This record gives sequence, C-alpha cells and structure tokens, in this order.
Amino acid sequence: MQRHRWVTALVLLCLTAVGLTGQPAGADRAGADRAGPGHAGVVDRQQAPRPAARQAGEGEDHAAGSQIALHEGVMAGVTALTTTGPTVAGMDVSSHQGDVDWDHWWAQGKRFAYVKATEGTGYRNPYYDQQFHGSHRVGMLRGAYHFALPDRSDGVTQANYFVDHGGGWTADGTTLPGALDIEYNPYGDDTCYGLAPDAMVTWIRQFTDTYRARTGRAPMIYTSTLWWDRCTGRAGDFSAGPVWVARYADSVGPLPHPWTAHAIWQHSSTPIDQNLFNGTPDDLLALARG
Repeated sequence: MQRHRWVTALVLLCLTAVGLTGQPAGADRAGADRAGPGHAGVVDRQQAPRPAARQAGEGEDHAAGSQIALHEGVMAGVTALTTTGPTVAGMDVSSHQGDVDWDHWWAQGKRFAYVKATEGTGYRNPYYDQQFHGSHRVGMLRGAYHFALPDRSDGVTQANYFVDHGGGWTADGTTLPGALDIEYNPYGDDTCYGLAPDAMVTWIRQFTDTYRARTGRAPMIYTSTLWWDRCTGRAGDFSAGPVWVARYADSVGPLPHPWTAHAIWQHSSTPIDQNLFNGTPDDLLALARG
C-alpha cells in the first residue's frame, strides 16, 4: 500500500510539472510572449477570431478611395490613360504614407496634393503638418480632405471639425478648396450609412453649406459615380462645386449626376494614390485662387 501511494504521488508530480497538454509549466505563456501582440501561442493569426468592428474615433484611418477600390475593383493591365485634353499630375496621401518624401514626388512630376486631415469627428491625421506643409515647400498646390461618416454626426458638425483641424481654405493662391470624401461605409455592410437618398442629400447639403459659410468656397466632392448615384438617388445638385472622381481604370467614365465635367480623376492607388487634374497648370492655379 505504501509503495502504491508513493507511485501515485510521483505520477501527480509529473503531471503538475508538464501540465495537461504535456508541455513544461509556463510553455503557453512563453509561446504567447514570443508570438507577440495579437498572437496566442502557436495559433495562426489568420485563424484567430475576427475582432469586432472598431468604432470611429478609435484611431481608424481610411484613405480616399480605399473603400471604392474594395467594392468596385481595379482594372488590370492598364498601360495608358484616355484623356480628352491637357492634365496636371497630382497625388493624395493620408497617415498610411507617414512622412512623405516630397522632393521625390516633385521630381516624378506631381504638381498638386490632397492631404487627409480628418475623419468623422474623432480622427486627425498625425502626419498632417509634414504632409500639408511639406508639399507646399516643394512648390505643389495642396488641399485637405475629410473622410465623411454620415451616420455618426450631422454634416454641420463634421464640416466644422474639418475646418477647425486643417481643412480650411485661404486665398493665397497655393491652397486648393477642401474636399469632402464620401464613399462606401468602412465600418459596416450598409453602403449608404443607413441613410435614404433624401437624408444623404440633406447631410451633404449641411456639410457643403457649412463649409462655404466658413471659408467662402464650395468644397470639392470626392466620390465614385456608382456610390453617388446609388446613395443620393441622383437627387440634389452640388455641381456649383468641383467633383473629384475615383475610378481605377483607363478612363474617367460616366460622371456622378449632374456634373458634366470633372476637376480631378483619381486613377490609381499604386505606388501611391495618383490623380490627374482636368486642365492646364493655369486652370489648376485658378482653382486654388477661387
């Protein structure tokens, strides 16, 4: 009996030392530490449960066109762009680019830039100063854009947040009008943010009217034709301001209703978001001067 108890105690001691999985005590914790944040031991990161969608204001940053490319796709094999007149090459950036080498992009022929300033009322681009002022330093005309979240607050509130945090306009001949980036909802499956077309038109009108009252300029509107015509129902007329169309193809394609000409076409997102202004350098300068 005594020998039996001694053997039993020895077995329990061994099980305690290795744990129920057969690993040495502490192996799970050590594995998790080696794996780093977001990993649990040897669980493949791609197999981990998908986290719940983050709410606006928690540090998310969505670049202009990120959701358009996701929903509408990118034409493969484009080797040449179809345009109908003179153009000026430009670009747009957000915090995803970090500190931008503006001298490099000037040497690549870029002559204007749009810089993300804000999203909703809870996000500000931490690289805004380097990007907005850096592009100006090398000689580019530049403007700022706001990524709209129409289900989070009204257009008046978001327009004021934008202007208060870098989205304003001044008649200095180097600042382009601020742009309202309104596109597919990045935080859920509801493409139009839960708004019916008449409510969406009202929201956009609130934003544009507030921006005009604050700056004296109508904002540029950045969108895709498919999103715009679906979510506004082709209602409302915002053509008093210029339109910036995203379409990753060999031509700008049909325009959002009711514009008959576009100001800027975002045609590619590689190796950086690339744009063409529809006009001459003097036309671009006139847009900046108002």
